[in-house]
Amino acid sequence: MNDKTQNTMGTPTPEELREQVERTRDELGQTVEALAAKADIKTQVKKKTAAVKEQAASASAQIREKTAQAAQLVKDRTPDAVQDKTAQATARARESVSQAGQFAAEKTPDPLLEKAGRAAQAARANRTPLIAGGALLIALLLVRRSRGRNR
Repeated sequence: MNDKTQNTMGTPTPEELREQVERTRDELGQTVEALAAKADIKTQVKKKTAAVKEQAASASAQIREKTAQAAQLVKDRTPDAVQDKTAQATARARESVSQAGQFAAEKTPDPLLEKAGRAAQAARANRTPLIAGGALLIALLLVRRSRGRNR
């Protein structure tokens, strides 16, 4: 019997078997790659973290823009006399706060001042994550609040 006779009887030829084995290997390789990608939690976490950071940055930028617009709108609609009185009150408040800060600094023990200074320095060094976290918290609270109103 030759290859053609065997083929008509339902038995695959050696070449067909080789092709089938090669296809099966390719499919198995793709399946293993897909499973490895799903099991790579570190990469998934990095992707999700990057997406959340991007969303937080976008939300933060939107909040800053809306705040600036609102401040400008209030300023535009506020009479000059009120703005002048507000500026004077602000100057007095700043002076009072400065005096209170000096008084507190004089009465506060040195170890506490050092700890407060380190905390402030750490906050300045990590400003972006703190702002992003605050913006994310605000966004979550607003979403939660709006869901509460819809019920």
